[in-house]
Amino acid sequence: MVNLPKLDAPQKHLPDLVICDIQMPDMDGYSVLTRLRQDPDTAIIPFIFLTGSNTQKDVRKGMELGADDYLTKPSTIEDLLRAIAVRLEKQAFLRYWYATNSHQVTQPLPSSFNSESIFPSIPQLKAVFDFIEANYRQGITLSDVALAVGYSPAYLTNRVAKQTGETVNGWIVKRRMAAARPLLRNTNQTIDQIAIALGYQNTCHFSRQFRQHHGLSPKIWRKQQQLIQPSRSAKLELIKNRSELEKLVPLGC
Repeated sequence: MVNLPKLDAPQKHLPDLVICDIQMPDMDGYSVLTRLRQDPDTAIIPFIFLTGSNTQKDVRKGMELGADDYLTKPSTIEDLLRAIAVRLEKQAFLRYWYATNSHQVTQPLPSSFNSESIFPSIPQLKAVFDFIEANYRQGITLSDVALAVGYSPAYLTNRVAKQTGETVNGWIVKRRMAAARPLLRNTNQTIDQIAIALGYQNTCHFSRQFRQHHGLSPKIWRKQQQLIQPSRSAKLELIKNRSELEKLVPLGC
């Protein structure tokens, strides 16, 4: 890691990870992140925002630009060190994955691949969607997908948005939401357990994204589904009983 007195510091030193604030005198953190993601030499460097800006709009903007994590002040040293460790471990895993699987990324996925995938059938983006499908539970971001398919995050963002109208991070979130619904509906796992299973570092982030997509918190959505399920079961049972009755009593009688 290096401090960033000048924007050209990462290009000169190529740090393992960058920590940046949003509010800065000469250039805000969003501009720093954008510049780094546009340069092939710095595009895949893990980037963490550590800032006092904690509105939903600020967090969403940072993640859509390709930030790997977003910590708000005040944060403890333990929180920061844990975030750094997670990103460096993930970076090492992705480099290994790319080195060993890049030649297979365009090969068909095994039969366990979800046949009702939410992803559109676009051959040019198959590698992108295959990687998301295989790794969305790992807490991946735009930078991880870009590294895996061999593009810069900025180029990949433009390419995916042009062909789908959605960002890479948007597709990651959609895939997680598609996995969250049956877990909430059909299992007894807690919201915390589901969030962790889907790659979220904290439950608040998961709950916020779920509310954005469904208009309800995971807890309330689950309760609604629990009310709907008995009603559906009762209706199916009624139809079944009526069918059995009609076999015994002709309708014309």
